[in-house]
Amino acid sequence: MGDLVQPHGGLTAPRSCTVPDGERAAFAARLETLPKIPVSAADLSTVYRFGDGALSPLDGPMDGATYQRVLDEEYIEFDGKRYAWTIPLSLPVDAATAAKISAGQEVALVDPSGRAVASLEITDVFSWDKAQYIKGVYLTDRTDHPGADMVLKGDADMTHLVGGRIRVLPQPKNPSFGQHVLSPAEVRELLAKKGWERVVAFQTRNPLHRAHEYALVYGLETLLAQGLNAGACLNPLVGETKSDDVSAEIRMQTYEALISSRAMGDGDSDAALWAKVGGSVPDRVLLLGLDIKMFYAGPKEAVMHGIYRQNYGFTDIVIGRKHADAPYDDGTAIWGDFDAQEIFENLKGDLKIHPLKVGFAAFYESAGRVDLMEKHSDEKPVFISGKKVRELLQKGEPVDPRIMRPGTSEILSKAMAG
Repeated sequence: MGDLVQPHGGLTAPRSCTVPDGERAAFAARLETLPKIPVSAADLSTVYRFGDGALSPLDGPMDGATYQRVLDEEYIEFDGKRYAWTIPLSLPVDAATAAKISAGQEVALVDPSGRAVASLEITDVFSWDKAQYIKGVYLTDRTDHPGADMVLKGDADMTHLVGGRIRVLPQPKNPSFGQHVLSPAEVRELLAKKGWERVVAFQTRNPLHRAHEYALVYGLETLLAQGLNAGACLNPLVGETKSDDVSAEIRMQTYEALISSRAMGDGDSDAALWAKVGGSVPDRVLLLGLDIKMFYAGPKEAVMHGIYRQNYGFTDIVIGRKHADAPYDDGTAIWGDFDAQEIFENLKGDLKIHPLKVGFAAFYESAGRVDLMEKHSDEKPVFISGKKVRELLQKGEPVDPRIMRPGTSEILSKAMAG
């Protein structure tokens, strides 16, 4: 395949658990004969990522021993070696379901619409210590934050976890942006055709402010400045997110417009570097959505974001200030601004992808562009709070173009004002 980086676990290719085309009709019919376990929309994303290899080297949700090792020691074992892993992934079930299933049994996993999408050969059913989970993943005993809400409110009735080996039907394509969502094998093939030596992925769950955009530009330019033939991937989450996040359909429209209008990097990129390299930022940026469950787990989730991207073939991932961050309900911080960068210095197992660390960026009048704060320590940047931005968009008013590109602002204001 001409892979840029090995899949996680030292594999030669992502570990696909998707049912082959010729077997799908018979497989779907057999699913209807099996006991059913419902899966939430958020956990359904994880089921599909087990299916297409984005969670390699795993072939399904974790058993109790693997779950506990990840929670306590932050690694998995595969073929006798340790690989970094920071959030345990097992499927939650309620007490009534747990009482009816056991190791060795095969069940069907059912999506929220009632459609059976996968089989699970159960290897373990075990109780869910939610307090221990929250402490291990979020590094806090407090429960007034979005991550704890997912466990204690969203999964309030779930008392047990299930592990096993999975086989999955292909994920249906979203009609609005399905062309931008590919399997790890498909992405690796695409990257091989590009011929890039390095590719940096940029994770986001929000529409891009120019400061967010600059983190991607900075990551790409860092690799190009090293003399590498490099590319970048704007790789937003398109799965289940918080209710106050902008929908994936609208966000994907903003990303498409940003690249197709060639606005990305305009005025904020290194003109001398691009004169040497040729072209401009949009020529080296792919837009690919990623449907994964968001945990709002800060440092622990940053490592998981790296694992996913390594399996897709990316060599680098931008890790910025407050990566995957969500504060306590009172607005105070759970983690330090750069804890998500520091965790990569103390991994407990192998991880091939490189964290490309970026500091705080903003628009500075002296430079006439977005730049890193560390270069302008004595200057106050142009700043508008997120709350103010939302208020402007809801009124249908434009956001200061120094903060957000006009094309992005226009799409968001039409959607939010409507």
